[in-house]
Amino acid sequence: MSFQWTFIAAFLYMEMGIVLVLLLPFISPVRWQKIFRSKALNMVTSYSNYYFNVFIVLLAVVFADAIREVRKFSIAHEGDADPKSNRETVDIIHMRLFRAQRNFYIAGFALFLWLVIRRLVTLISSEAKLQAEKEAALKQAQSATDTAKALMEANDKKEKKKEDEAKDDETTAVKEHELNDVKEELLKTKDDLRHAKNDLDTMAKQAKATNDEYDRLLQEHGKLQAKLEAEGESKKVN
Repeated sequence: MSFQWTFIAAFLYMEMGIVLVLLLPFISPVRWQKIFRSKALNMVTSYSNYYFNVFIVLLAVVFADAIREVRKFSIAHEGDADPKSNRETVDIIHMRLFRAQRNFYIAGFALFLWLVIRRLVTLISSEAKLQAEKEAALKQAQSATDTAKALMEANDKKEKKKEDEAKDDETTAVKEHELNDVKEELLKTKDDLRHAKNDLDTMAKQAKATNDEYDRLLQEHGKLQAKLEAEGESKKVN
């Protein structure tokens, strides 16, 4: 195997390791987000789009070259299918065709896993953001609930005070006006609480959709890894 394909194969193995680490269930998206934003990876992530595009171009070129080699030796193999052909020449063509097909699979899986890694990082970051927004919404809802309770208690106290001062018409009128203000504030607070609850439900649905996408990618990776192992065993048998 040439240095070029040795490097691509090593890159493929590294991608498989990265995917396995990203799929570890005991590392939460929030922890991954902290790792991505750490000082050690800050300089790398700042140029992540550039690096991603460069590697996409390189892998695409290598993949296209592998396709060209497969087609080249496939045509040569068909041309030398005559039994009268030199056996040594046929064996050489078979060997080169096998190498071309091997390089084709290596480059194709490397390109595919590079896209999978980018998608996984994006999903993990999105889920971490959703969890942070969910916690903030829960705190906001709890604060609104506490405010509503406080206003209701204040409302009860003012109603009692209103009953005690019922003899004074002018004072009663003032208290009724204050009570109306409190009721308006209470209605506004309840409306804010309802909006916060709706936002929380929406974020919960988004988090569920993210988890479903995460599970789907995990299944695709399992199928891809099984296929890669089957291809490796088939090549060993051949």
